[in-house]
Amino acid sequence: MDLTLPTPAENLACDEALLDQCDADCGDEVLRVLRFWEPTSVFVVLGYANRAAAELNTDICVESGVPVLRRISGGGAVLQAPGCLNYALVLRTSTAPELQTTGTTNRFVMEKHRSLLENLLGVRVTIDGVTDLVVHGRKVSGNAQRRRANAILFHGTFLLNAPVNLMEKYLRMPSRAPAYRDGRPHQEFVANLGIDREVLKAEIRRLWKADRQVDHWPKVEVERLVQTKYSLSEWNLKF
Repeated sequence: MDLTLPTPAENLACDEALLDQCDADCGDEVLRVLRFWEPTSVFVVLGYANRAAAELNTDICVESGVPVLRRISGGGAVLQAPGCLNYALVLRTSTAPELQTTGTTNRFVMEKHRSLLENLLGVRVTIDGVTDLVVHGRKVSGNAQRRRANAILFHGTFLLNAPVNLMEKYLRMPSRAPAYRDGRPHQEFVANLGIDREVLKAEIRRLWKADRQVDHWPKVEVERLVQTKYSLSEWNLKF
Protein backbone atom coordinates (compact mmCIF):
# COMPACT_ATOMS: atom_id res chain seq x y z
CA MET A 1 0.00 0.00 0.00
CA ASP A 2 1.75 3.14 -1.25
CA LEU A 3 -0.58 5.71 0.30
CA THR A 4 0.15 9.22 1.50
CA LEU A 5 -2.98 10.95 2.76
CA PRO A 6 -3.44 14.75 2.64
CA THR A 7 -2.89 15.62 6.31
CA PRO A 8 -0.57 14.53 9.14
CA ALA A 9 -3.56 13.47 11.23
CA GLU A 10 -4.89 11.20 8.48
CA ASN A 11 -1.52 9.55 7.99
CA LEU A 12 -1.11 8.71 11.68
CA ALA A 13 -4.74 7.60 11.88
CA CYS A 14 -4.26 5.29 8.90
CA ASP A 15 -1.53 3.33 10.68
CA GLU A 16 -3.79 2.81 13.68
CA ALA A 17 -6.80 1.90 11.52
CA LEU A 18 -4.76 -0.72 9.66
CA LEU A 19 -3.64 -2.18 12.99
CA ASP A 20 -7.21 -2.36 14.28
CA GLN A 21 -8.38 -3.94 11.02
CA CYS A 22 -5.68 -6.59 11.20
CA ASP A 23 -6.37 -7.23 14.87
CA ALA A 24 -10.05 -7.84 14.11
CA ASP A 25 -9.09 -10.58 11.60
CA CYS A 26 -11.21 -9.30 8.74
CA GLY A 27 -9.92 -11.81 6.23
CA ASP A 28 -6.72 -13.26 4.82
CA GLU A 29 -5.65 -10.11 2.99
CA VAL A 30 -5.21 -8.16 6.23
CA LEU A 31 -2.94 -10.73 7.86
CA ARG A 32 0.01 -8.70 6.58
CA VAL A 33 0.08 -5.12 5.29
CA LEU A 34 3.04 -2.98 4.28
CA ARG A 35 2.32 0.70 3.81
CA PHE A 36 4.59 3.51 2.59
CA TRP A 37 3.94 7.23 2.99
CA GLU A 38 5.95 10.45 2.85
CA PRO A 39 5.02 13.82 4.39
CA THR A 40 4.25 16.75 2.13
CA SER A 41 4.76 19.31 4.92
CA VAL A 42 6.69 19.76 8.16
CA PHE A 43 5.22 18.57 11.47
CA VAL A 44 6.41 16.90 14.64
CA VAL A 45 5.24 13.67 16.22
CA LEU A 46 5.50 12.75 19.88
CA GLY A 47 5.91 9.20 21.09
CA TYR A 48 2.90 7.97 23.05
CA ALA A 49 4.29 8.77 26.52
CA ASN A 50 6.26 11.92 25.66
CA ARG A 51 5.65 15.24 27.42
CA ALA A 52 5.43 17.95 24.78
CA ALA A 53 7.09 20.62 26.91
CA ALA A 54 10.06 18.35 27.63
CA GLU A 55 10.65 17.17 24.05
CA LEU A 56 9.68 20.13 21.85
CA ASN A 57 10.34 23.82 21.47
CA THR A 58 6.61 24.31 21.75
CA ASP A 59 6.61 28.10 21.38
CA ILE A 60 8.56 27.88 18.13
CA CYS A 61 6.23 25.17 16.83
CA VAL A 62 3.24 27.43 17.54
CA GLU A 63 4.88 30.53 16.06
CA SER A 64 5.86 28.61 12.93
CA GLY A 65 2.48 26.91 12.53
CA VAL A 66 4.07 23.47 12.78
CA PRO A 67 1.48 20.89 13.87
CA VAL A 68 2.20 18.68 16.88
CA LEU A 69 0.71 15.20 16.89
CA ARG A 70 1.03 12.11 19.07
CA ARG A 71 1.35 8.56 17.75
CA ILE A 72 0.16 5.38 19.46
CA SER A 73 3.61 3.79 19.58
CA GLY A 74 6.50 4.49 21.93
CA GLY A 75 9.85 6.13 21.34
CA GLY A 76 10.83 9.76 21.18
CA ALA A 77 9.70 12.90 19.39
CA VAL A 78 10.58 13.14 15.69
CA LEU A 79 10.46 15.66 12.90
CA GLN A 80 8.42 14.66 9.87
CA ALA A 81 9.02 16.42 6.56
CA PRO A 82 9.49 15.73 2.86
CA GLY A 83 12.49 13.44 2.53
CA CYS A 84 11.34 11.17 5.37
CA LEU A 85 10.18 7.84 3.98
CA ASN A 86 7.76 6.25 6.42
CA TYR A 87 6.68 2.65 6.45
CA ALA A 88 4.10 0.77 8.50
CA LEU A 89 4.25 -2.98 8.82
CA VAL A 90 1.09 -4.56 10.23
CA LEU A 91 1.26 -8.26 11.07
CA ARG A 92 -0.91 -10.84 12.77
CA THR A 93 1.11 -12.16 15.70
CA SER A 94 0.13 -15.71 14.75
CA THR A 95 2.11 -15.52 11.49
CA ALA A 96 5.56 -15.87 13.10
CA PRO A 97 6.83 -17.09 16.50
CA GLU A 98 9.14 -14.07 16.70
CA LEU A 99 6.12 -11.75 16.96
CA GLN A 100 4.97 -12.99 20.36
CA THR A 101 6.74 -10.37 22.53
CA THR A 102 7.93 -6.78 22.19
CA GLY A 103 11.58 -7.77 22.45
CA THR A 104 11.50 -10.61 19.95
CA THR A 105 9.51 -8.48 17.51
CA ASN A 106 12.06 -5.69 17.74
CA ARG A 107 14.91 -8.09 17.02
CA PHE A 108 13.03 -9.86 14.23
CA VAL A 109 12.12 -6.73 12.24
CA MET A 110 15.23 -4.69 12.99
CA GLU A 111 17.66 -7.41 11.94
CA LYS A 112 15.83 -7.81 8.64
CA HIS A 113 15.99 -4.08 7.97
CA ARG A 114 19.60 -3.84 9.14
CA SER A 115 20.68 -6.56 6.74
CA LEU A 116 18.68 -5.07 3.87
CA LEU A 117 20.20 -1.61 4.35
CA GLU A 118 23.70 -3.01 4.73
CA ASN A 119 23.41 -4.92 1.46
CA LEU A 120 21.99 -1.87 -0.28
CA LEU A 121 24.63 0.58 0.98
CA GLY A 122 27.65 -1.70 1.01
CA VAL A 123 28.70 -0.39 4.43
CA ARG A 124 28.26 -1.67 7.97
CA VAL A 125 24.86 -0.95 9.52
CA THR A 126 24.20 -1.54 13.21
CA ILE A 127 21.20 -1.65 15.52
CA ASP A 128 21.56 0.69 18.48
CA GLY A 129 19.23 2.14 21.07
CA VAL A 130 16.99 -0.95 20.58
CA THR A 131 15.27 0.26 17.38
CA ASP A 132 17.65 2.68 15.65
CA LEU A 133 19.54 1.83 12.46
CA VAL A 134 22.96 3.45 12.51
CA VAL A 135 25.57 4.12 9.80
CA HIS A 136 28.99 5.51 10.71
CA GLY A 137 27.70 6.27 14.20
CA ARG A 138 24.71 8.26 12.97
CA LYS A 139 21.03 7.40 13.16
CA VAL A 140 19.42 6.94 9.76
CA SER A 141 16.18 5.23 10.81
CA GLY A 142 14.03 5.29 13.94
CA ASN A 143 11.33 2.71 14.64
CA ALA A 144 8.64 1.81 17.18
CA GLN A 145 5.81 -0.65 17.70
CA ARG A 146 2.30 -0.91 19.13
CA ARG A 147 0.68 -4.18 20.06
CA ARG A 148 -2.91 -5.34 20.10
CA ALA A 149 -4.24 -8.73 21.21
CA ASN A 150 -3.75 -10.35 17.80
CA ALA A 151 -1.65 -7.94 15.74
CA ILE A 152 1.29 -5.57 15.86
CA LEU A 153 2.10 -2.30 14.16
CA PHE A 154 5.82 -1.84 13.55
CA HIS A 155 6.52 1.48 11.89
CA GLY A 156 9.37 3.85 11.34
CA THR A 157 11.17 6.37 9.18
CA PHE A 158 14.13 6.15 6.82
CA LEU A 159 15.87 9.52 6.47
CA LEU A 160 16.51 9.94 2.76
CA ASN A 161 17.00 13.68 2.33
CA ALA A 162 15.21 15.15 5.33
CA PRO A 163 15.83 18.76 6.47
CA VAL A 164 18.01 17.81 9.42
CA ASN A 165 18.68 21.46 10.25
CA LEU A 166 15.03 21.90 11.25
CA MET A 167 15.36 19.32 14.01
CA GLU A 168 17.37 21.77 16.10
CA LYS A 169 14.63 24.36 15.64
CA TYR A 170 11.63 22.31 16.71
CA LEU A 171 13.01 19.49 18.88
CA ARG A 172 14.73 19.82 22.23
CA MET A 173 17.47 17.44 23.22
CA PRO A 174 15.52 14.31 24.15
CA SER A 175 14.78 13.65 27.80
CA ARG A 176 15.87 10.04 27.25
CA ALA A 177 18.57 9.09 24.76
CA PRO A 178 20.52 5.93 23.91
CA ALA A 179 24.09 5.74 25.16
CA TYR A 180 25.56 5.88 21.65
CA ARG A 181 24.17 9.41 21.18
CA ASP A 182 26.81 10.62 23.65
CA GLY A 183 25.18 14.02 24.08
CA ARG A 184 25.41 14.97 20.41
CA PRO A 185 22.99 17.60 19.07
CA HIS A 186 20.56 16.55 16.36
CA GLN A 187 22.70 17.65 13.42
CA GLU A 188 25.65 15.59 14.67
CA PHE A 189 23.53 12.58 15.63
CA VAL A 190 21.36 11.89 12.57
CA ALA A 191 22.21 11.58 8.87
CA ASN A 192 20.44 11.18 5.56
CA LEU A 193 20.89 8.02 3.54
CA GLY A 194 20.75 9.85 0.23
CA ILE A 195 19.44 6.81 -1.62
CA ASP A 196 16.62 6.58 -4.12
CA ARG A 197 13.25 6.13 -2.42
CA GLU A 198 11.90 3.83 -5.14
CA VAL A 199 14.90 1.53 -4.84
CA LEU A 200 14.48 1.34 -1.06
CA LYS A 201 10.74 0.74 -1.30
CA ALA A 202 11.27 -2.04 -3.84
CA GLU A 203 13.79 -3.75 -1.54
CA ILE A 204 11.47 -3.52 1.47
CA ARG A 205 8.59 -4.90 -0.59
CA ARG A 206 10.77 -7.80 -1.66
CA LEU A 207 11.93 -8.43 1.91
CA TRP A 208 8.38 -8.73 3.26
CA LYS A 209 7.03 -10.46 0.13
CA ALA A 210 4.52 -7.64 -0.38
CA ASP A 211 3.86 -8.51 -4.00
CA ARG A 212 0.15 -7.68 -4.20
CA GLN A 213 -1.02 -4.08 -4.36
CA VAL A 214 -3.80 -3.14 -1.92
CA ASP A 215 -5.85 -0.20 -3.15
CA HIS A 216 -8.61 -0.03 -0.55
CA TRP A 217 -8.04 1.17 2.99
CA PRO A 218 -10.28 1.76 6.06
CA LYS A 219 -11.45 5.25 5.15
CA VAL A 220 -14.34 5.39 7.61
CA GLU A 221 -12.15 4.34 10.53
CA VAL A 222 -9.43 6.81 9.53
CA GLU A 223 -11.94 9.65 9.52
CA ARG A 224 -13.31 8.56 12.89
CA LEU A 225 -9.84 8.47 14.41
CA VAL A 226 -9.01 11.90 12.98
CA GLN A 227 -12.17 13.40 14.43
CA THR A 228 -11.98 11.71 17.84
CA LYS A 229 -8.21 11.61 18.41
CA TYR A 230 -5.60 12.97 16.02
CA SER A 231 -7.19 16.40 15.47
CA LEU A 232 -7.68 17.02 19.19
CA SER A 233 -5.29 18.67 21.63
CA GLU A 234 -6.73 16.36 24.30
CA TRP A 235 -4.84 13.57 22.55
CA ASN A 236 -1.90 15.32 20.91
CA LEU A 237 -0.98 17.37 23.99
CA LYS A 238 -2.30 14.99 26.64
CA PHE A 239 1.06 15.02 28.46
